[in-house]
Amino acid sequence: MRIIITVLLACFLLKSCSQPIATGKQVSITVENNKKGAPITLGIPFPKGELNSVDHLRLLTSDGTEIPCQTTEVSNWGPTDDSVKWVWVFFFSEETQDYILEYGAGVVPMLPKEKVVSANNMRPRGGIDVNTGPLSFSIHKKGNGFLDEVFLDSNKDGEFTEEELIGTSPEKNRGSFFDLLDDSGIDASKAVINEVFREKGSGPMHTIFRIEGTYTYSREDNNLSPFTIWLHAYAGKSYLKVLHTMTYTGIPDKHKRQEGEHANIATQNKKIISENTEDDMGWTRPNDQIAGVGLQLKYHLDDNVSVSMPMYDGSWKNDKANTVMEEVAINSDVPVKLLQKGPEYRKSTSLRSLYLNKFKKDDDNKESDQKLNFEATVSKGDEDLAKSQRAKGWLNVTDGKRGVGIGIKNFMKEYPKGIEVDPASKTLLGSIWPKENGPMSFARHNTEPDGGMLANFAQGITKTTEFIYYFHDNDTTEEVGEKMEYITESPVAHASPEWYTSSKVYGNMAPASQEHPEFENALQYRYQWWAYNQKNEPWYGIFDYGDGKSYFFNGKWVQWTNNEPTVDFMLWTNFMRTGNPKYFKLAQAMSRHTMDVDNIHWPKKRTYYGEINDAIDFWNYEDEPESTPYLGIGRRHANEHWYALLSAHVWIQGWIADYYLSADHRALEVAKMTGDTYIKRIWGDHDLRGRRLYLSVLNLVELYDATKLKKYKDELDERVGLMLEFQERQGGNLILDRYGYSQTYVAQGLYKYQQITGNEEVRKALLKHARWVRKVPPLNHEMESYLATIYPLLLGYEISGEKMYLDEALARAEVLKIGELPKKPDEYESAETYSDDLLEISNLPMSKGRFTNWQTNQGIRVFGWTHAYNIPYLLYWMDKENID
Repeated sequence: MRIIITVLLACFLLKSCSQPIATGKQVSITVENNKKGAPITLGIPFPKGELNSVDHLRLLTSDGTEIPCQTTEVSNWGPTDDSVKWVWVFFFSEETQDYILEYGAGVVPMLPKEKVVSANNMRPRGGIDVNTGPLSFSIHKKGNGFLDEVFLDSNKDGEFTEEELIGTSPEKNRGSFFDLLDDSGIDASKAVINEVFREKGSGPMHTIFRIEGTYTYSREDNNLSPFTIWLHAYAGKSYLKVLHTMTYTGIPDKHKRQEGEHANIATQNKKIISENTEDDMGWTRPNDQIAGVGLQLKYHLDDNVSVSMPMYDGSWKNDKANTVMEEVAINSDVPVKLLQKGPEYRKSTSLRSLYLNKFKKDDDNKESDQKLNFEATVSKGDEDLAKSQRAKGWLNVTDGKRGVGIGIKNFMKEYPKGIEVDPASKTLLGSIWPKENGPMSFARHNTEPDGGMLANFAQGITKTTEFIYYFHDNDTTEEVGEKMEYITESPVAHASPEWYTSSKVYGNMAPASQEHPEFENALQYRYQWWAYNQKNEPWYGIFDYGDGKSYFFNGKWVQWTNNEPTVDFMLWTNFMRTGNPKYFKLAQAMSRHTMDVDNIHWPKKRTYYGEINDAIDFWNYEDEPESTPYLGIGRRHANEHWYALLSAHVWIQGWIADYYLSADHRALEVAKMTGDTYIKRIWGDHDLRGRRLYLSVLNLVELYDATKLKKYKDELDERVGLMLEFQERQGGNLILDRYGYSQTYVAQGLYKYQQITGNEEVRKALLKHARWVRKVPPLNHEMESYLATIYPLLLGYEISGEKMYLDEALARAEVLKIGELPKKPDEYESAETYSDDLLEISNLPMSKGRFTNWQTNQGIRVFGWTHAYNIPYLLYWMDKENID
């Protein structure tokens, strides 16, 4: 017995010695859809004063074993407190999905053994050289627009020889391309690399390169087109994540150009464009169309290669469908292609037409009868080898000794997409827009005014596409598939909902629970309804995915939302409150869509960095064309994303959340572009009044908090000062009566401003405003404005402690309560029956004179003002005050 006890004690001591001793506070972390070895970035907030340095963070598995991680301070609680506010934690996932993040003054993290080594030399003939251990690659400034050389250390000797060259760029500056088609035919682009930078979040385990370049054309009538590539390299790994952002700079149609500006966005009043051009059919005739966009890599494998790619079996709607691996041997010069197509454009009625028709059912509209055809095809030359409705989105080519895999995220959801292996040129092509799909036209589908305008603002649209490249020593198809899913089906890491809400980074929110199901269901049912329709409508396609329609009439949806009112932030909030990865993906898709498609990105003068020694470099830069004054402003909700603009229609709150939670660098880049436009004040005092003022404060406070740049703080301070000045003119109301629904922008923007600056005048102004809306509730947009006051009333209670504000908020919220649905979302066979059940449990009043756009079966546009920015904060106070 003594021997057994001694042995057990020795084992215990050995185990104890192998485990790190807990020295700080701990946060539980979960990785949903976990895949061993996957690169994980966790964005996590900390309460004010809780963490003073990211140098005192470490990561443990659930059994207490420390694993290497890389930490980055993203923002702090400044200007009043230097403690850390948001952190990125990067690591490679283990077998377990459960982890512990430990932090505190006594915590000392282990150092990684493997490191990314890189050199960035931006001389005129410079470039970057990167070594991850098993992989070495370079991108030349005078190269071909993508990866110029890639070496794989197959013999594991730490050296890279010519025999280990596995990839190079195609010649003629075609490593990446964006080709245009017009009446003169296809104009093939050439790619030029201008700059390469290492982004925030780079370190020994994970380095991020931002590559800025330009596509040039041979014909003078085609404008230069900027592009950006974010390339992620990982220590000890031979795969790369690549995000490519293209910009459409063409002339979309052949309508007769007018001199001047549209009244909705006019920066002067001398030359205003007429909207009465419905007889100009040039609006509907395409000019510059997208012929093809993609990334190309020349593979260095033996001649006889085989290609494998998985295809889903059965319906495109079935997320759990089995896959069938298609294998194709290549023993000739005939290319093998994987192509994913989707439904053609479906004509739909505009909101304006519905108003004019008094919302009567249009029996002539056959939109609902159109089939939703998704088709994935594997072909060899002109022969189709396999067909299904949906491809998984990756392909592997191997010669039996080495191989290259390529995957594209959202392969079907962002259709059309394609991957091609051409043995004649040994080229591996990942198509963002495959030429086989036919050209992409941005011409209007009709000449009907929409969104208050008859216009076409497609010029300046962007699109970001996410790839993975994996270079390997003849891994099995299953092993390649595992690497592909690191990106195509990426895991989602998160802390507990209670951690996010208790951090107070977004104020006093409650985590999701079933303590008050009549309110929680009012939130979750609408988010589930949104997800159901995004999938089943489906709201898919390269320029549509992420967005959704706003209004449901007679069994069909009308008008793209275009993010009003900061829809992506609603979804990010619900992810933090629930921990459900479904909402992470919905939020990220909406953020990426709206920052790319629902914004003006071009003409944009490049940023001058001064990396060239010759002084003439600056004067050449000065001679370049100036940016459009509309850079960074948003597109208005309409029947198509590029039909209308408005002087107050851009929301960056969700982009900043995307930046914090998913480390999306583009989100901050586009947000700064919008912030810089605010500083220019292109609309004069119009820019400083009404909804434009309220929304600008909400946007600028988020941007300043993320960047701590003085230029944004100065602009923010002045705009906040104007709001307080106007409050005195308006009897205590911070908002003009015309914009009652803007409560969300004003209350959230000023609350955060007060939270980070400690400004007591703003605190008093919020209380004064709460007093006003309690006594004089706004009804200018009926329930949109009335219910939007719930959050300002809750702030009145928080600031004053007077229960009358909480009581009034609860009273107004009574109509938000709903019962239970009889079915789960996936049990509904049609949107119509689902809609009927949502209406059956609703307690919301109907409109007195118009369509009830806030009803339970509508989209999540008006939902933001009535539900999304009220209920989470109401539940916080109900829980705190023990209110049933």
